[in-house]
Amino acid sequence: MRQYLQCGRYGFDLDARPLVMGILNVTPDSFSDGGRFHSLEFAVSRAEEMISEGVDLIDIGGESTRPGSPPVALDEELRRVIPAVYALRDLGKPLSVDTYKPEVMREAILAGADMINDINAFRAPGALAAVADSDCGLCVMHMQRSPETMQQHPDYDDVVAEVISFLRERIEAMLDAGIERSRLCVDPGFGFGKTVEHNFALLRNIGKMRQELGLPVLAGLSRKSMIGAVTGKPLEQRMAGSLAGALAAVAHGARIVRVHDVAETVDAFNVWQAAAIH
Repeated sequence: MRQYLQCGRYGFDLDARPLVMGILNVTPDSFSDGGRFHSLEFAVSRAEEMISEGVDLIDIGGESTRPGSPPVALDEELRRVIPAVYALRDLGKPLSVDTYKPEVMREAILAGADMINDINAFRAPGALAAVADSDCGLCVMHMQRSPETMQQHPDYDDVVAEVISFLRERIEAMLDAGIERSRLCVDPGFGFGKTVEHNFALLRNIGKMRQELGLPVLAGLSRKSMIGAVTGKPLEQRMAGSLAGALAAVAHGARIVRVHDVAETVDAFNVWQAAAIH
């Protein structure tokens, strides 16, 4: 089953190799980089660095979605994100915008974004209408509850079946809205309303998710608590665990990995592919 992803100005044959999506937070309170790339100058510098490291897509986020984080006002998110899209759109790599607000989606697409990455799976009123008439890629993610409450006792009878069922319903809603299937990919939402056990059950079943939904799977495990739970390492010491997670995700069938450590992930994938048995 060959998989292709239409991503705005770009198209990807996802059977050729896994893609590396680099995280670019333009927030003052990012859980991982501490807002170091909050200023536009530093955001451009980091984007150029990621490109030199071999990144395939750049994911721009203007609102922290770490557990317990409060929502950011619409005007503030627009102020953070849209100038970054304008500044980066001609660097030769597709730009993804990480948002669940339809107004930000519309403005980002007008500014030149090639993908919208929505933790809320395009459920907000007006979200489907905001993206339907574009040609940008769309990442549909599963989340239980909201970032403020998602880690307060996550509960499932069968996490794999329930996540697949949720994503299937959202895909059908998007197809009904006239969105082409070639624009879609799915994200099980590691850490978004899941325990460590839930996260690893989903990781082991990426292949099942890909087969049942018939869409590429994006995996975002980088530096998350599931890595810390296994390694016992604090946030700033989770690179090795994150690389192992990225490789495990690809081994199980993920075609895109969303990471902080671009150069190291690209190197790991290059060695992985060189050693692959064909």
